[in-house]
Amino acid sequence: MRWYVVASLLTVLTSSQGILTTLSQSNGGYKYDYATVPFLAEVFKLLVSSVFLWREMQNSPPPKMTMDWKSVRLYPIPSIIYLIHNNVQFATLTYVDTSTYQIMGNLKIVTTGILFRLFLKRKLTNLQWMAIVLLAVGTTTSQVKGCGEASCDSLFSSPIQGYLFGVLSACLSALAGVYTEFLMKKNNDSLYWQNVQLYTFGSIFNMGRLLMDDFRSGFEEGPWWQRLFNGYNMTTWLVVLNLGTTGLMVSWLMKYADNIVKVYATSMAMLLTMVLSVLLFDFKPTVQLFLGIIICMMSLHMYFAPPSTIVDLPLTVKPASESVSEVSVERRTDS
Repeated sequence: MRWYVVASLLTVLTSSQGILTTLSQSNGGYKYDYATVPFLAEVFKLLVSSVFLWREMQNSPPPKMTMDWKSVRLYPIPSIIYLIHNNVQFATLTYVDTSTYQIMGNLKIVTTGILFRLFLKRKLTNLQWMAIVLLAVGTTTSQVKGCGEASCDSLFSSPIQGYLFGVLSACLSALAGVYTEFLMKKNNDSLYWQNVQLYTFGSIFNMGRLLMDDFRSGFEEGPWWQRLFNGYNMTTWLVVLNLGTTGLMVSWLMKYADNIVKVYATSMAMLLTMVLSVLLFDFKPTVQLFLGIIICMMSLHMYFAPPSTIVDLPLTVKPASESVSEVSVERRTDS
């Protein structure tokens, strides 16, 4: 399957994620325990990957599967990074408001490019660096509200701790993505075998979070496995299915494309969500939204289009030495 097909599907699924989550609410809240959604999504990804791995093992030759402990022990690390990242997110929100947090979240676009270059040694052209910065500018522009609104005053009035936590959150998000790409590409193991390892540890860590929530609440509502499906309806299951399918597509992109493609897909999904919100939830479009979409489209073209279609390259001119030699040969022939 072509990477741009998977990236397009990821954009659509990611954009519908927020919409489905909103539709799953009842009277502005959740009737279900939202912490169970990531856990069930991890279990879904683990089951799907296990089925595909089993099918691969029926073929001849069987898929490559590295079972050395030195390799397997690397797979819990992304889950640990995401766990720290989630806690940093909560810490950030204690210092800044939601609008500032969303705008600062766009830093992960640039930090992903930097870590992509430093850790994976992938060289980006100057034009591609400009495109990445433009993408961050475009997504930020689409989220900035009118300067006449009160929230505009709070953008640069938060405590310094909030901005530091925001930068740390962006770096952790980028680090988790870049490290996952390193894992997926470090050998020729089957994608589904790598997924099984990733999602096994992901399920364990999410289960640990549910247990921690139980201990914090003093088991007031009973253990997590007794309330696992409480309040679930068709829309909630669609949220789980969407989140799980999105994760599977991200792992495919990490294996066969790269982090930058994923960043573009998720950024375009955010813009698509805003456009759909105009149609579904009476969200009022702003000039900033239209400007952000235009800037992001320019960034997309700059990054992926051949340089010759963007910049007028000079015509190749024969070196002077060749011209002199040709003239001297002609003169000899004339003589």
